[in-house]
Amino acid sequence: MTGFGNTQGKQETAPAKARSAVDCGQLPFLIKRDGTWLYKGSPIGRKAMVCLFASVLKREEDGRYFLETPAERGSIEVEDAPFVAVEMDWKGEGREQVLCFRTNTDQCVVAGPEHPIRIAHDLLSCEPTPYLHVRAGRGRYNIEARISRSVYYELVALAEPGELHGRKVLGVWSRGAFFSLGDLPGCCCDD
Repeated sequence: MTGFGNTQGKQETAPAKARSAVDCGQLPFLIKRDGTWLYKGSPIGRKAMVCLFASVLKREEDGRYFLETPAERGSIEVEDAPFVAVEMDWKGEGREQVLCFRTNTDQCVVAGPEHPIRIAHDLLSCEPTPYLHVRAGRGRYNIEARISRSVYYELVALAEPGELHGRKVLGVWSRGAFFSLGDLPGCCCDD
């Protein structure tokens, strides 16, 4: 008799071969800059479906995005970042402050050394765009959430002067890490 609980008469079995996911090429998904997920040009209306797809989102070493299950994988297009931080809650102040962000897929991410905040600047307008590390990708490209404008304004309201890499900046603390939101302007007042 054989079975899961049988310890007598064990038989050697060949190790399972690692299966690789079938590459399906380009899938008809697009994640717009505002966080809207489209399938064949139409918005996916069910948030539960968006959350399911988001759970299998991966990022390759070359920066491309994929939806990947153990059986299949396919690349998708992302206009900016696949997630948007739409809400922020905080407690404490100074070095003890903790910033928690909620994404458009209801994932909560606490900023800190494992989930840094970074600011990118538009090449033409120099306008800042803040991002939050959500999870690691393969290689140097991470999966991030763009921090919405209203949440960015909340961050700025919590900001305090500090120094980072020898530069005077305005920034925020979370979990003992200081994140720059931008350089402090030099004093231009000469009396």
